[in-house]
Amino acid sequence: MVLDITSLISGKVKRIDFDYQIEASEENCIIPPDDVSFTAPVRVKGYITDNAGYMALCARCEIDYQSRCARCLEDVFGTFVLEFNRTVAISGTLQNDQSDEYVVVKNGLLDIDHEMVEDLMLEFPSKLLCKEECAGLCSKCGKNLNFGQCDCPKKKEIDPRLAILQKLLEND
Repeated sequence: MVLDITSLISGKVKRIDFDYQIEASEENCIIPPDDVSFTAPVRVKGYITDNAGYMALCARCEIDYQSRCARCLEDVFGTFVLEFNRTVAISGTLQNDQSDEYVVVKNGLLDIDHEMVEDLMLEFPSKLLCKEECAGLCSKCGKNLNFGQCDCPKKKEIDPRLAILQKLLEND
């Protein structure tokens, strides 16, 4: 979304609120990771304030998703939330307009989507879990260990790469 903030720059208002949605699509650069689907548009709500010439952008982005747990493969539904805060600077007032710390106003217009979507995609988790303490699947029989222990024998197997160390311990 491109916001006209000339009234904020001129001092007529001290705050501009916004509330809108961005469709999750390749066109908008909102591409879910493998095995994840976004089930609703990105919801963006926030404001821009001017405090004696210091302008700040504060926004909250939320996107609903559906995936599978990385440990037990159960369905996972959730909402990812990103808090997006940046200093707003007028083009030409910075030595480097490409800084990630600022969003730049050009001709009184502020395009916040590009930086916000970029942060959203970078911060989205690469692995999703059904719950923090997910026990996963048994490596032998595949039973979901969240529903109880499996009947596999509890013989401790040694990594074949470290078997030589086990022989050294047995010799001592």
